[in-house]
Amino acid sequence: MAPGNLTWVTEFILMGLSDHPELQVPLFFVFLVIYGLTVAGNLCIITLTSVDSRLQTPIYFFLRHLAIINLNNSTVIAPKMLANFLCKTKTISYYCCAAQLGGFVVFIVAEIFILSTMAYDRYVAICNPLLYMVVVSRQICLLLVSLICLYSLTTALTVSACVFSVSYCSSNVINHFYCDNVPLLTLSCSDTYIPEIPVFTFSGINLFFSMIIVLISYFNIILAILRIQSSKGRQKAFSTCASHMMAVTVFYGTLLFMYLQPRTHHSLDTDKMASVFYTLLIPMLNPLIYSLRNNDVKNALKRFLNNPCKSLKLM
Repeated sequence: MAPGNLTWVTEFILMGLSDHPELQVPLFFVFLVIYGLTVAGNLCIITLTSVDSRLQTPIYFFLRHLAIINLNNSTVIAPKMLANFLCKTKTISYYCCAAQLGGFVVFIVAEIFILSTMAYDRYVAICNPLLYMVVVSRQICLLLVSLICLYSLTTALTVSACVFSVSYCSSNVINHFYCDNVPLLTLSCSDTYIPEIPVFTFSGINLFFSMIIVLISYFNIILAILRIQSSKGRQKAFSTCASHMMAVTVFYGTLLFMYLQPRTHHSLDTDKMASVFYTLLIPMLNPLIYSLRNNDVKNALKRFLNNPCKSLKLM
């Protein structure tokens, strides 16, 4: 086809989770509840870790930033998804699609490395408790979060630039509920080999290095717990990292399920189901995991509910 006859895409159509009209309204209410719980739960964690004087340790500093990341990641995806359940034309403009992809990449990369940083924090707390406040000082925490933000932004700009450097012609239907790099690249009418290299290289490197940090940290944590003589001491040590271990298992389990599927069984529909977990369900579950299994957070919530005015004055 001659270049002059090409129709360049100015907007995309998001297919969503289902193309059955009778499911749109029920799905809207299901995901409205999920998003509502996500907002409420993460705002609760952000508030408690900001105002409660007993939640000013490094792990709660990282937990506050994890809650901020989860809240923003869901907000990048959920409002447009909810609107599309009720709209006949499920369109998103070219530039809004690019912005959504960039926002998603920023927060998913930040979540990967915040979780690995929290694993290292638990390693220091259990294996080197006397050096904990020195190794994980406030300055170090601020530096780590700043580096994660900078790296996440750099990754997002690079990935978005690569995905939108290719040409999109007549085909504009994205088989997904948000703008993700894989379904976008499949729509391209130009060669995607060069742009795919940095996109998948960043994905592989991020997943590999963050998992290495998590696995090494928990390997040493388990060895340290096994060396504790008393069962009460082992239980106490394990309880300090149980919440984080559960959150890491759910998050990385979902990513590994998606990335380690055989190519013969891999499909965009499977990716959509996996994406629901790490963009919507995990941000909803994390506040529950860190509050229901954490006495410090539960006690902080009780103190806040008993005297919210006093707690807010501490901000």
